[in-house]
Amino acid sequence: MLRPMPKFSTLTAPLLLGAALATATGFSAAGAQTVDLRIMETTDLHTNALGYDYYQDKPTGEFGFEYTATLIQNARNEKRNTLLYDNGDLIQGNPLGDYVAKIKPLAAGQLHPMHAAMRVLRYDAGNLGNHEFNYGLPFLQGILKAAPMPYVSANVYATDADTNPDNDPNAFTPYVIQRKLVYDTTGRPYIINVGVIGLLPPQIMQWDKANLEGKVTTRDIVETARKFVPQMKAAGADIIVTIAHSGITADYQPGQENVATELTKIPGIDVVLSGHSHQEFPGPVYKSIPGADITKGTINGKPVVMAGFWGNDLGIIDLKLNFDRKAQKWTIQDGVASIRPIWDKTAKASLVKPDPRIAAAVKAAHEGTLAYVRGKVADLTAPITSYWALTQDDSSVQLVSNAQIAYVKAALAGGQYANLPVLSAAAPFKAGGRSGPSYYTDIPAGTLAIKNVADLYVYPNTVQAVLVTGAQVQEWLERAAGQFKQIDPSKTEPQALVNEAFPTYNFDIIDGVTYEIDVSQPARYDTAGKLANANARRIKNLQFGGKAIDPAAQFVVATNNYRASGGGSFPGLDGKNIILQAPDETRQALIGYFTQQQTVNPAADGNWKLTPIPGATLLYATSPNAAKALPAGATLLRTREDGFAEYTIKF
Repeated sequence: MLRPMPKFSTLTAPLLLGAALATATGFSAAGAQTVDLRIMETTDLHTNALGYDYYQDKPTGEFGFEYTATLIQNARNEKRNTLLYDNGDLIQGNPLGDYVAKIKPLAAGQLHPMHAAMRVLRYDAGNLGNHEFNYGLPFLQGILKAAPMPYVSANVYATDADTNPDNDPNAFTPYVIQRKLVYDTTGRPYIINVGVIGLLPPQIMQWDKANLEGKVTTRDIVETARKFVPQMKAAGADIIVTIAHSGITADYQPGQENVATELTKIPGIDVVLSGHSHQEFPGPVYKSIPGADITKGTINGKPVVMAGFWGNDLGIIDLKLNFDRKAQKWTIQDGVASIRPIWDKTAKASLVKPDPRIAAAVKAAHEGTLAYVRGKVADLTAPITSYWALTQDDSSVQLVSNAQIAYVKAALAGGQYANLPVLSAAAPFKAGGRSGPSYYTDIPAGTLAIKNVADLYVYPNTVQAVLVTGAQVQEWLERAAGQFKQIDPSKTEPQALVNEAFPTYNFDIIDGVTYEIDVSQPARYDTAGKLANANARRIKNLQFGGKAIDPAAQFVVATNNYRASGGGSFPGLDGKNIILQAPDETRQALIGYFTQQQTVNPAADGNWKLTPIPGATLLYATSPNAAKALPAGATLLRTREDGFAEYTIKF
């Protein structure tokens, strides 16, 4: 296999970029034939170097970069000309990421385990995702200094001393232009200048406000691309690959999180590598996107790929390039995108064997992580599962709320807000959905270990608290109730309950009050958090202390930095009403709470329920393992090919 040519950035080698085309052996560009160029993408690996579930403490073949690595090698063997990129959300996501960031931090200059694994595959470049900032800028900067490939990120800017944001410098290298040796179909060599630009959601300023405020700022993805793409073309880029840690949607508004579709409309962009949404493109999820061809893998005629998450897929774009002698430039004659999975969902079997080099590269970090996650915290009196967390009050959420309330009460004791009632907002993070039928919490009774705490709370969020009114509590819950589809009481056939476009981490349960959710009513807010039905009310019988909640009463709500700063677009939450910004991660609050308890009873208090709809039958998809904890009125209907089981629920 060919080793990558030396990489260079427009920021460091401007003189070299004037050469739009050069041949390696003197062949004339006028005789160029077709060049087949394969571009490969990984995205949202979330520190899943191995096919290992640290929460269940057992191996799995459903995800893991060690399997993706085999797909990469196979795909390289099929084509002479290949490029390989990563699209971010690489360094956070499971206990291995926490271990090297918090428990045994990396030494200066030490390779991150994910980079040690990726060095084996010789990546050409990487993009930053939103989760790269979860451990703070110093940690990220240290990782990038040791990285085995260049990183690009164009829409993050460093704040400077003046008050003019227009002259803020880029915080990271916005793009690179790399000279790549390629061969045409007759075997003749050429050089092509590949421009690579990176982009990420500007919402990191909300999601990681504590880490980023006053240090960096962000700008709109599309606006940024329109600024830099002409510069890249002027600097000699023959083709431009846009690595966007951004999903695919039908519409576009400035400042939007998911804008990959809009990027395909920008002149000069030839290829879009998408990510962030943990979905697959080409795939049926996006069949209704205007301009999308899910058979060919294009949007608005340009090849686009989104390679799933956790290494479960490899994204591939195959281009056919020709040299236009008159225009003296390379043109793309055709481009198709495809996804290659590592796991057969129907047969429940691996499609490839793992690359043993990956396990060897992360051996020390993996073993250290195992020792860490197996440490005991407390004794557990009953199992904890999240299989039914979207249909009833659930122990996996209850325990998080109990710990958050205890932490915030202690933190506010003796202060200005000590006498206000403390509520808690927590969501079921592991509840299947786009992460698959195995993505549920299932902790047996017995020893409660660190790995179980990480299972209950999968993100490195910190504890925060906000001051709200009773009316704002109502709106908070109305936004969360968008988790459900509207049920028609007049229909007798089963009706799907869950709106799968609504991420479960936005289904906040607020403990400390009691309420019902009436899903026969339309959702007040849409999936983006915008008011959709101003007269709709799903939250019924909202009470505090056994009485109807006072809209003007003040409450403290324990939550996390993501939600308090505006993450999820909840009404009344924009960072302005934060009264507690704790330094501790929520997981540390959980550990402290469980340690103090010594023996943990995970029973849920039943503070919320779905309003009964007589005669209606709800259809709910969850894990086949949910059968061992069937609630009243639930019956197994069937197990689907995708691995989910469908249950009916009657009131």
